[in-house]
Amino acid sequence: MPAAAKELHSVNDAELDRRLTEAREELFNLRFQNATGQLDNVARLKEVRRQIARITTILREREIAAAESAAGE
Repeated sequence: MPAAAKELHSVNDAELDRRLTEAREELFNLRFQNATGQLDNVARLKEVRRQIARITTILREREIAAAESAAGE
């Protein structure tokens, strides 16, 4: 597991939601800069997309775990 994913697993849901919102805003801004030809670091688009994917995956894993534990009771 990459270091970024390990660090994200230790964060609570509210913080993950906040980071997800920030990452989506950053991706929007990067896409806008790319469309207007102002983006210098195009690789940042890929990094931010992967960060969003990591966060949404962790949130979904927690959602599934919570549903399974509630169903088991």
